Amino acid sequence: MAGSVLAGTTGVLVTWIVARTLGKAEAGAFFSATAAFVLAGGLAKLGTSTGLVYWPARLRATGRSHLLGPCLRIGLAPVVVFSLLLAVVMWAGAPAIARITAHDSPEMIAGHAAGLRVLAAFIPLQALTDVLLTVTRGYRSMRPTVLLDRVLRSSLQLLTVSLAGVSTLWAAASLPVFALAWAAPYLPVAVLAGYAARRVYLTGRPPGASSDRAERDRLRRDFWLFTGPRALAAVAQLALQRVDVLLVAALGGLGPAAVYAVAGRFVILIQFANQGLSQSVQPRLAEALSTGDRDAANRLYQVATGWLVLITWPVNLLVILFAPYYLRLFGDDYTAGTPVVRLLAVAMLIATGCGMVDMVLAMAGRTSLNLGNVLVALAVTIGLDVLLIPRWGALGAAAGLAGAMVANNLLPLVQVFRSSRLHPFGPGTRAAALLSIGCFGLLPWAVTGLAGRGPAGLALAVAVAAPVFGGGTWLLRGRLELGAFTRRNHPKEAR
Repeated sequence: MAGSVLAGTTGVLVTWIVARTLGKAEAGAFFSATAAFVLAGGLAKLGTSTGLVYWPARLRATGRSHLLGPCLRIGLAPVVVFSLLLAVVMWAGAPAIARITAHDSPEMIAGHAAGLRVLAAFIPLQALTDVLLTVTRGYRSMRPTVLLDRVLRSSLQLLTVSLAGVSTLWAAASLPVFALAWAAPYLPVAVLAGYAARRVYLTGRPPGASSDRAERDRLRRDFWLFTGPRALAAVAQLALQRVDVLLVAALGGLGPAAVYAVAGRFVILIQFANQGLSQSVQPRLAEALSTGDRDAANRLYQVATGWLVLITWPVNLLVILFAPYYLRLFGDDYTAGTPVVRLLAVAMLIATGCGMVDMVLAMAGRTSLNLGNVLVALAVTIGLDVLLIPRWGALGAAAGLAGAMVANNLLPLVQVFRSSRLHPFGPGTRAAALLSIGCFGLLPWAVTGLAGRGPAGLALAVAVAAPVFGGGTWLLRGRLELGAFTRRNHPKEAR
């Protein structure tokens, strides 16, 4: 969680540097280019970010550890080939993408295309970094993900983008320079991720492990039957998070795209928190569901959701409270995004209240349902975007994303309960939700009602709410099961 908070914070700082250094059109082009890069990298992973956790966990839990090596090769080889192919496609298609997203700023097209080509060269490194770190998580090792992705990559990106920003003091701001600065950290991180994956594999390899061809063929079939739907779902999930920026640029222009990207940056921070908890719970949940231990699976889901609500709901409620001041940090031109921030924050309250339900559905083996849900959500966001962006700009895109968030969480929530009788609403989740609403919703409303909604009144509200929240968390620590952070569990105890 600490690593996720660091990664989310550095992401906000990178956004701040780009927004303050580049003009709105240039910033919009940068955010559009990085959105295309993340989408391409997500497609290149072919769903293995789930498959390479689910299958190693399942193989160990069912006594088939001798198949771990073939499993990793089955997952890794196609990612290498496909990521190289996508890099070539994005390189060749960069001018066309630039013309579509920068149609309102013809002077930006050449620089935008150059930035896209710089990012295209790093697509294989991005995909390999994520997949190799997924391998380490499949072995229950979270440290490489935290140290290499959350800490090292995020810190290097902040450093290199800061240097690019400083360089503009004596030279004109350049999109390709910022794109290179943002993507370059994937090179050292990919190398270190490969070393970490090899180390955990060799450490966990059973002595004398071997498998016959029939076993490997059966595993390959089962692996891709499970992972194939998840590959499409993962791309659709990334599209939910990134395609709206591209649509705003194409339908509304680069300026509104920059406003929308800046206004929604806090969502990435919350998604990092969700991702950090999901990745920690994922291998244990897969093992519990593989062995039919529904009670353990339900407890993992509920405790993790309680922690997620405890961490993210205060952030969402504070963002609603401070929306105009939050946006002013990026520049006065961005304060028009205040309604966008508030709408997305309300949607995030609903989404995080459901916990990591999408991952739970996948770990229960329901990847086809998972794919269907994400496609429905993607259809919602694209449909609303096309209808609303021409009229409302960034707020229309926010309405599309909010609708998709609600659909993509409530649908799997019903399916998980009906199929496995799992739900996130345990005592910890209820306690965290009530505590957050009371401290950062009702209490600031009462304080600002007396002291005013100016900066002084808002500062007083937070000064009152924070210690009350801290005290309440301490009193409810048993119900929230926060003792897990102070003890080291053995694998048998964790199950």
